[in-house]
Amino acid sequence: MKFEKNAWSIQGVSLLDIARNFGTPVYVYDADHIIAQYQRLQKAFEGAKLKVKYAMKALNNIHVLKLLKTQGSGLDCVSIQEVKLGIHAGFSPDEILFTPNCVSLEEIKEAVELGVMINIDNISILEQFGHLYGNTVPVCIRVNPHIMAGGNAHISVGHIDSKFGISFYQMRHVNRVVKTHNMKIVGLHMHTGSDILDAGVFLQGAELLFEASAEFPDLEFMDFGSGFKVPYKETDVSTDVEEIGQRIVKRFNEFCKEYGRELELWFEPGKFLVSQSGYFLVKTNVIKQTTSTVFVGVDSGQNHLIRPMMYDAYHHITNISNPNGTNRIYSVVGYICETDTFGWDRQLNEVREGDILAFHNAGAYGFTMSSNYNSRLRPAEVMVYKGKAHLIRKREDLNHLLENIVEADIV
Repeated sequence: MKFEKNAWSIQGVSLLDIARNFGTPVYVYDADHIIAQYQRLQKAFEGAKLKVKYAMKALNNIHVLKLLKTQGSGLDCVSIQEVKLGIHAGFSPDEILFTPNCVSLEEIKEAVELGVMINIDNISILEQFGHLYGNTVPVCIRVNPHIMAGGNAHISVGHIDSKFGISFYQMRHVNRVVKTHNMKIVGLHMHTGSDILDAGVFLQGAELLFEASAEFPDLEFMDFGSGFKVPYKETDVSTDVEEIGQRIVKRFNEFCKEYGRELELWFEPGKFLVSQSGYFLVKTNVIKQTTSTVFVGVDSGQNHLIRPMMYDAYHHITNISNPNGTNRIYSVVGYICETDTFGWDRQLNEVREGDILAFHNAGAYGFTMSSNYNSRLRPAEVMVYKGKAHLIRKREDLNHLLENIVEADIV
């Protein structure tokens, strides 16, 4: 988003025009930024056989998936529905990694039938999978490295109390299961969490996977997850992917020589690719002054963007309708029957009723975590691609709330 000619725009397209043409609230994505982030990651890991598996839970609009496919990306999916959506978007099954957690064996069997790579994260399922398929279906194992990392307890997933992955200290048990059923293990996987800054976190986990690899002679790839931090504030420190890439490629190539052949290096970025591409535009409904606070009440709430309430996440807010107005202090809140505060005591250019506000860093875990709470409708999505704004998802209407209701002989 750039401020040019006294207006905020993406690729020369006015954000105010997008709000007028498509209504509010509306999610807006900059395709150029997504592509730039993807290419930056590829360059950072030059020197290794890198495979990027986009974590589609971050933003799953089919047009975003197709855009990333043009760049050579695969997909990381966490539900059978994501797998099917990925295939519908044009990805071949061999480009998809399925990493479920606490799902039934039936869902995993369905994924096997579709032909995607299965990533197993508990011993019970591993045993059942081995009994069913033996060495006929290659599989990946998700290892819990017992590393505490991530910007919030909800997104730290590699520590000892996490539900994700098989403990590194249970690998002897894993080996017995694998040998008993003559299973073919082609990948080892770990993911420690999100908002990781230190290359040492990845390298620490990598060494555990390298150690575990001694028992698996058929490996084709190692997957280090993701978790690269993007900046939310001007003062934020973000992950130096170039430094991480250089250090990991060096150590990974050393390991490949020790292992005896070159393996693929996989990563599963989500937020890193799409977060900064997204802006969420809302309209100011009311300015409400109390004895202590001036509230800006907007036409959205936690039903559309829950991250500030769920993760205490910070999203920078800009008044794009009055960019030169006097700075004043406001608390920006939503219209949901909860305390859905987007930001306390924010310094904004003077906000007037009817003004359009833009929440930054809204590309990841915005629309995908939205709901119909309070019977509110989900917003539209727009992508700016090659200098033109394209509607890529319609705004919901009342039919969306009624279409799955079944007529029943009740009252």
